[in-house]
Amino acid sequence: MKLIPVIDMMHNRVVVANSGKRHTYAAADTPLCRSSRPQKVLSALLDLYPFDTLYIADLDAICGSGSNLELIYALHLKYPEIDLWVDNGLTDLGRLCGFARPVIGTESIVSCEQLAHLVASLPSPVLSLDYHGDRFKGPAGLDRQADYWPEDVIVMSLSRVGTSTGPDTTRLQQFLNLQPRLRLYAAGGIRDQQDLQQLRSIGTAGVLLSTALHQGAIDHGVIDRFINA
Repeated sequence: MKLIPVIDMMHNRVVVANSGKRHTYAAADTPLCRSSRPQKVLSALLDLYPFDTLYIADLDAICGSGSNLELIYALHLKYPEIDLWVDNGLTDLGRLCGFARPVIGTESIVSCEQLAHLVASLPSPVLSLDYHGDRFKGPAGLDRQADYWPEDVIVMSLSRVGTSTGPDTTRLQQFLNLQPRLRLYAAGGIRDQQDLQQLRSIGTAGVLLSTALHQGAIDHGVIDRFINA
């Protein structure tokens, strides 16, 4: 099972997510890392475990209010061995694809046809099916048309991020039933080892983690057991 740490960037710093309410996100200051500087946070994550993949959300770019691409590129230069998955609202894709896997967030696209074009033209894209509660954030029907999707798909439960309320296993199971061959990744609400066990048992390929890592609920031993199982 793949465990992928998450870094959310806003205004050139790492922020702590809170139920998808981005205007409330504050600079990171957690037991794992008392700094909000991206390199400090990533260094702390790598001290916890030598992860080979990192998910980054450039929230300024997603919201259309700026970009953290230079900082993200600096992380790539410092840690070139790490596979970066980056959602930057589909901005500056030419440059981004030179050093990272682009994440296509459905909240940033306008039609199924646009998604089909992006999947066909981008190198190794990842799709993020974005939800806030029960509301799908994307073109109507796209979350039921698996023919448009790439092989790697994140189910992003935005209202659960930062809440430690548990993953949306019901929705994940529905998608696995719809397309069993997908590599499906859970994001939002994962609390502890028990959640990881449940997600693995239903066939989830991996999870995106932030709060549980920063608060110590999932430690090196748990990470190692699931990655190397």
